[in-house]
Amino acid sequence: MTKHAAPEKQMVRIGFNPLTDCASVVMAAVLGFDEKYGIKIVPSKESSWAGVRDKLLSGELDAAHSLYGMVYGTQLGVGWQKRDMAILMNLNRNGQAITLSRRLAEQGAVDGATLAALMQSAPRTYTFAQTFPTGTHAMWLYYWMAAHGIDPMRHARVITVPPAQMVSNLGAGHMDGFCAGEPWGHRAVMDGIGITAATSQQIWPEHPEKVLATSAEFARAHPNTCRAVIAAVLEASRWIDASAANRMAMAEIISAVPYVNTSKDVISARILGHYQDGLGKSWEDPHPLRFHHEGAVNFPFLSDGMWFMTQQRRWGLLKADPDYLAVASAVHQIKLYREAADMTETPVPQGVLRSSTLMDGKQWDGSNPERYAASFSIRQ
Repeated sequence: MTKHAAPEKQMVRIGFNPLTDCASVVMAAVLGFDEKYGIKIVPSKESSWAGVRDKLLSGELDAAHSLYGMVYGTQLGVGWQKRDMAILMNLNRNGQAITLSRRLAEQGAVDGATLAALMQSAPRTYTFAQTFPTGTHAMWLYYWMAAHGIDPMRHARVITVPPAQMVSNLGAGHMDGFCAGEPWGHRAVMDGIGITAATSQQIWPEHPEKVLATSAEFARAHPNTCRAVIAAVLEASRWIDASAANRMAMAEIISAVPYVNTSKDVISARILGHYQDGLGKSWEDPHPLRFHHEGAVNFPFLSDGMWFMTQQRRWGLLKADPDYLAVASAVHQIKLYREAADMTETPVPQGVLRSSTLMDGKQWDGSNPERYAASFSIRQ
C-alpha cells in the first residue's frame, strides 16, 4: 500500500438527500472510517438535487451524494451554467422504483404495458414526477415508458419534485406516478397510496445510481482529501454490504430525523431485498440495493457515465453528440479512485468499460455511444 500525503482539508462537508442510498456517506462519518484517513466528514442534509448542485458550485459543500446525470448535466451546461465536475466514485447500484398511484392501479395500470393501454384508452393529461431533469430517475422513467411505447415527451406531462416530497404529492393527487429512490417507493406502498410498477433494476440490472461528486476545481486543489474521502466511503460501503445485521443497523441509524426521517421498517425491507408491490405480490429481488459488492459497485466505469449522456442526447437535452469518451475521462477521477482502492484493499476491475443488457434487450458497452443514442425508435 502506497503512503500518501496528508489531506489538504480535514473537515469535509458532504451533502446528501434523504434517501436510503446516502447510507455509505453517513456511515463513514458515524462509524469513524473518516478519522482513520485523517478527515472528518460532516454530512449535510439537503432538500433537493438543485440545492445540492448549487451548493457544490458555490463551495458551500465540498462534495455530495449526487445524481449521475446531474453531474453530467452540469459538466455539459444542460439547463444551467456549465461547470467542470468530478466524480470520485460510484456509491451504489439498483434500489430505485417507479410508483403508480392507487387510483391508476384501480383502473388497471399496474405495469408498463397496462399503463400504456390505459393512457391510450382513456386519454387525458397524465402527470409523472422525476427528481431532477437530467438525473437518474428521469432517465429510468423515460426509458421504462418508451420501452412500453409511451413517449414521455409527447404522451405525458413530466414534473420535477424533490424525493422526500414524492409521497405527499402522490397522496394529494398532484400526479399519477413517480420515479425516485428508496425509501419513498416503499413508503407509498406502505401508506396505501401507490403501487410499485417497476424497480429500476428491472430496467437495468446492476445499474449505476448515485455518485460521490465534487467540482473539478475542488478535486484539483484537494487530491489528498478526495482520496481520503473515497477510502472512508469505500470502507463504509464494505461494512454495509458485509451482513444483514449491518444493513439493519444502518437502517436504524439513517431512519433518524437528521438523515432520512422515516420509520426503520420502510427502509429495512427493501435493503434486504424483500419486495412487495402493494397488490399482493412479494418477491426476493436478485439485484437489491448494493453499496460495495466486492468493489464492483464503486468503480467509476466510464461507460456508466457515457450512458447518461446518450440518454440526455436521446431526449433532446443535449442538442448534439458530445465527445462521450473524452468527457467521461475528464469527469471520472479513476487515478484517485485506484489509489483509494489500494489503500483499502478494494478489488479494481481491469477495464474502464462494462457491458450490460437493459430491459428492451439492447446491449450497452460504451463502444459506440453515438450510434446507441440514435438507435431508439422513441426519441426527440
